[in-house]
Amino acid sequence: MATSMGLDLPASGHSAGTDKIQNTRDLTTQPAMAPSTVDLLVLTFNCAKNLVNVGVFANHVHTAFTNNAAGLPDIVVLSLQEVAPLSPSFIGDYFLQPYFSRFDEAINLAARRHIHGAQADEAESVVSITPTTSESDLPPKPERTFTLIKAHNVGYTAIMLFARDPQRIRRLQDAEVGFGAAEMGNKGAVGLRTLYDVEGDGRQATELTFVATHLAAMEWNLPRRNANWAAIMRGMTFGDPETILDGFKGPEGTPPPAQSGESGGGGEGDGETHRLLHDTHDEEHLQVQRGLHGISVFKPSSHLFVAGDLNYRISTSSPPPNAAFPSLDPSSENYYPTFLPLDQLTRERAAGRTMHGLSEEDIKFPPTYKYNVLPKDSPVSDEDEADVPWKFASHRYPSWTDRVLYLDLPSWVKSKSENDSPRMNVLAYDALPLARSSDHRAVYLRIQVPLIPPEDMAPSESTRGVSSDPRARLPVEVDPEAWERRRAARRKELVTGWSAFLWSTKEGAWILATLLAVGMGTWWMYKAR
Repeated sequence: MATSMGLDLPASGHSAGTDKIQNTRDLTTQPAMAPSTVDLLVLTFNCAKNLVNVGVFANHVHTAFTNNAAGLPDIVVLSLQEVAPLSPSFIGDYFLQPYFSRFDEAINLAARRHIHGAQADEAESVVSITPTTSESDLPPKPERTFTLIKAHNVGYTAIMLFARDPQRIRRLQDAEVGFGAAEMGNKGAVGLRTLYDVEGDGRQATELTFVATHLAAMEWNLPRRNANWAAIMRGMTFGDPETILDGFKGPEGTPPPAQSGESGGGGEGDGETHRLLHDTHDEEHLQVQRGLHGISVFKPSSHLFVAGDLNYRISTSSPPPNAAFPSLDPSSENYYPTFLPLDQLTRERAAGRTMHGLSEEDIKFPPTYKYNVLPKDSPVSDEDEADVPWKFASHRYPSWTDRVLYLDLPSWVKSKSENDSPRMNVLAYDALPLARSSDHRAVYLRIQVPLIPPEDMAPSESTRGVSSDPRARLPVEVDPEAWERRRAARRKELVTGWSAFLWSTKEGAWILATLLAVGMGTWWMYKAR
């Protein structure tokens, strides 16, 4: 399966940074009330296969932390596309740690800047270390407000989950699907599912599912993007579908009884026997469907967030010469909001061909792709990188390719309380400044999600038959062979990744040279006998 990296969680429920925040909040003698929501920041960024600049990315995340929000979020989820070059992405594990660690540093640096302001940067000053430097002379290690719970990838696409209080993260699961060449992860999706439990007793808890994805590129590839989303619904499962099917097989692995009788008896009770067999089969088929629904992205008891470079454009063809491009000038007739009605994702979603059941906040930011970064006039610091000079690439229509969508609360939950109905409270949906290392702008969603226990989120039996909500009825059936196909694709990824490593890197060249030298030496010794 795809590679992942998890870190050991601290014994206490809060990191040092979280304790300081809590101390500043508990200024009164009144007991703290249990939260009714979990505060999420879901951010998507196409890394263009480059190592992220920690200082620059921290500046951008700090902007997301402070925009229309009262404090730091409880959970941060990063959806990363083209996270690294081919060989580290396809091999994973140790090879991806340098890329993941930079995001870890940036998230915590942004949190320190949020808490301490400019003092956080002073704490980052570098001390010259010599052989005589003692441990007491070293500065204290920076506090870590966020704990990296897990980093997981499928090929070029990765997801990272951070929490301020790791003790509240329970029952963590992952899932993945590839839909690139030979179903490998040059394009694909990776997901995490967890129970966020405030008190540990399930009363203040809710289930969260996060999907990071990178869909097919190019303007004319609209049908394939829709097909990629169908592959996610069909093949991304948080558990092996075969285990569910095996639980409903008869003796020696035979399938359940057929819908029509085959005994050929013709006796007086034969029709009753056929009806009982039919009812038994229907009940087992229903149980299988429920089991597969429960491991799908649309698990009935879970919230769902989908973020990534979805690659939906505003045209099905490349722009001709002198084409009108979106402008950031409000006085221009080509001011960018006038192009939003052309957005493929909005139109395809309204037609029911993609992102079934998902919602999106109003877009009030410019297109996020494709940018050409202009050369620097002079050396600049990380702080000056907020104003990277750019222009739109002339061979691509600027488009809103980078998006964050979510599954709104189902109607049966909203209707339970007329006076105090729970709701998804969106604090911000915006794009961050351009980073010099990418041709995309990062996009983030800051949202407060009500803590609704899983048993209260699930639809009733009567609702399942009439509601079109994907938590009540799946838009497409789950592929029972999804995990086996993914295992086969993973083997191909490893072969491809190691081949690229050996033939395209300095380290690989040294390994090949060493193997060649050993082989030649062995041959020479054999011939010399």
